[in-house]
Amino acid sequence: MLTVRDLDASYGQARVLRGVSLDVAAGEIVTLVGRNGAGKTTLLRCVMGLHPEQSGEIALGSTSLTGLPPHRRARAGLGYVPDDRGVYAGLTVEENLLLPPRVGDAWSLDRIYATFPVLRERRRFPGTKLSGGEQQMLALARVLRTGARLLLCDEPTEGLSPLLVRRIGDILREVKAHGVTVLLIEQNLHFATTVADRHYLLAEGRVVESLDNSEVLAREHELLTYLGI
Repeated sequence: MLTVRDLDASYGQARVLRGVSLDVAAGEIVTLVGRNGAGKTTLLRCVMGLHPEQSGEIALGSTSLTGLPPHRRARAGLGYVPDDRGVYAGLTVEENLLLPPRVGDAWSLDRIYATFPVLRERRRFPGTKLSGGEQQMLALARVLRTGARLLLCDEPTEGLSPLLVRRIGDILREVKAHGVTVLLIEQNLHFATTVADRHYLLAEGRVVESLDNSEVLAREHELLTYLGI
């Protein structure tokens, strides 16, 4: 579904991504793992068209995304959940859900509320009144409401309690069961192995390994040491 070829990205004179190539098949959950500063967030921003200093080829299925602005990529089926969650603080939960345009097989509000019951309870609350975990639920739900075919998620479990981490895992598995594809940044290696099919290891702006779950589990201690976790 997603194809990235020879992607380079820079911040001024600082080169952050160096010839990155990867593939994500339809229906997969794939994680990007690597130390802080490896280029993971920049990679997602490049795919979404939010980082202008880039070169290379990016395609969603048969549709080339290269050179398209972010709103055109969103209408092609990309959904982005940033690490700051991007919740509109001045809007209620339900207004946050209804604001983005629907571009594909969008989830209905009833389906959203059945999957995220806390959002039904908080639907009249402004974004500023939500906890971190509730904001993460809202960020995920808002993208599903658009009908995005591919979710780009930047560290959805960061700062959450173990209970909420498990809930995020349940939601990602449910999303996958409904045919949505996910490219996920995740520092929690153990969590990543519970939801993902494959993993790309980034180091110094390059993809250095592509690993399946069995390989990650067999090398977990080595990888945790490498990642500095």
